[in-house]
Amino acid sequence: MNPNGPKPQRLTPGRIGIYLFLFSAALFFLLPLFIMVVTSLKTLEEIRMGSILTLPASLNFDAWIKAWTQACTGLECKGIQVGFWNSVKILIPSVIISIIVGAVNGYALTFWKRPGANLLFAVLMVGAFIPYQVFLNPMIRFFSFAGLYSSLPGIILVHVIFGMPVMTMLFRNFYTNLPVELFNAARVDGAGFWRIFIDVILPMSVPIFVVAAILQVTGIWNDFLLGLVFAGRENLPMTVQLNNVVNTTTGEREYNVNMAATLLTALVPTIVYFVSGRWFVRGIASGAVKG
Repeated sequence: MNPNGPKPQRLTPGRIGIYLFLFSAALFFLLPLFIMVVTSLKTLEEIRMGSILTLPASLNFDAWIKAWTQACTGLECKGIQVGFWNSVKILIPSVIISIIVGAVNGYALTFWKRPGANLLFAVLMVGAFIPYQVFLNPMIRFFSFAGLYSSLPGIILVHVIFGMPVMTMLFRNFYTNLPVELFNAARVDGAGFWRIFIDVILPMSVPIFVVAAILQVTGIWNDFLLGLVFAGRENLPMTVQLNNVVNTTTGEREYNVNMAATLLTALVPTIVYFVSGRWFVRGIASGAVKG
């Protein structure tokens, strides 16, 4: 027998148990998705007459088209596309600003520590674990006083504020694992705060930037509460308009349209995870949750 060859794979009770668990977990998550997809491709007659697990007689994308262009999200029936573009306008600046602020904070708290830096970090972490609902009333009053309530800049600022603690923690824990000798060498060469950050730290931060982007994109895109409270009627994100599509239907409830609208709403974070999944794992392994 070759001692360096592959070990024989035996079907042990433990291995069978792992396979059964993985199969059950996959079924638990995939079965609702399967039902949503097949329901969105059926006509209302098929939905009423058949089982929810029955495949559609033919591929019918009318419900998807109606959900995107004609579904009523309140008094207007312009489809969920309005909420999609509102979410895009909220998402892009919120993600960029929150990641930049978190990166600078984590860098400063790691390499440019001052008296009280650890206390500031502790306060940020406490803020990350306090429920959003605790802050709603004082933030509404402050934003109303500042003229930012129910506005696009207001909802962007809200997401930046609530994303700052987690982003700071991610970048700080990542930077603590970088060789401090690189920082010291740059300081000896006369580089200052921003020169070191841009020329030395940022080129090594690509994995953690991907992790931060995935977390912020999914968190902001899937947000309902903050968008409902702070965005204003003209800037309601896709999740809020999805709720209106599902809950403001009068007359016949169009389950196929509701399912199509739900899948369209979940499309962006799903694509982000599939495209950036490998980078996400690399970023986590590089120190995103260490410290």
